[in-house]
Amino acid sequence: MRVKKHMLGKGFPWATPYYIATEGQGGPHVMVVAGIHGKEIASIRAAEKLVELLNQQKLRISQGKLMIIPIVNQVAYRKRIRGVPDLNRTFPRTKKKAATQPLAAAVFELARKHRPEWYLDLHEANGLSQKDAKVLGQTLITNSGNPAVPTVHRIIKRMNCSIKVKDQHFNIRLRELPGSSRTAAARILGARSVTVETGWSLPKKVRINYQMQIVQHFLREAGMIKTNEVYLSAQVRGVGVT
Repeated sequence: MRVKKHMLGKGFPWATPYYIATEGQGGPHVMVVAGIHGKEIASIRAAEKLVELLNQQKLRISQGKLMIIPIVNQVAYRKRIRGVPDLNRTFPRTKKKAATQPLAAAVFELARKHRPEWYLDLHEANGLSQKDAKVLGQTLITNSGNPAVPTVHRIIKRMNCSIKVKDQHFNIRLRELPGSSRTAAARILGARSVTVETGWSLPKKVRINYQMQIVQHFLREAGMIKTNEVYLSAQVRGVGVT
């Protein structure tokens, strides 16, 4: 398995590193992005840790291509803010409409180039969906009718079986969000596209581990990893992101 570091938008203030792990000539393509909102730290740390495990060859893909952007919005991350404008409203809304922000355009062009069958967007949200159906904390979100829906149900079932505290259980949400990276990947690229939302009220270590577990469950569903072992750690040493 090869893991290579690249730079998206080199020379621009919003430049950010991304990583591609490959094994073999064929197989599925999966793209994972985090940090579209700069203050959603647990999702960012989970993505960083996954890159660290890939670099250490502790997490190995058996086939295909795995792309990870640990911190999409570096400017917002440095300020620990959501981002102005909200980057997750600036992605292309139709095939004929371009992204309205350069960073969103660059991320989407990278996705268009590699044509991922699976697209995972890691986020965090307020509340716990098990206690309040109106909030998005502890949810997996996909578009209604997206081919990812059956997989999302299976992963939620697996996650909830391993979570002892019922209030922390995950739920599915079916909703379009025009301008979001998830909906753009689904509408335009035909990807199985999912947003992962952990609940801010939970301890950061717990949120990081939930994010990492969910990504690895999706990699297993995509046929990229065969092992039943899920690597977890909130002790992220970093992978050179700035």
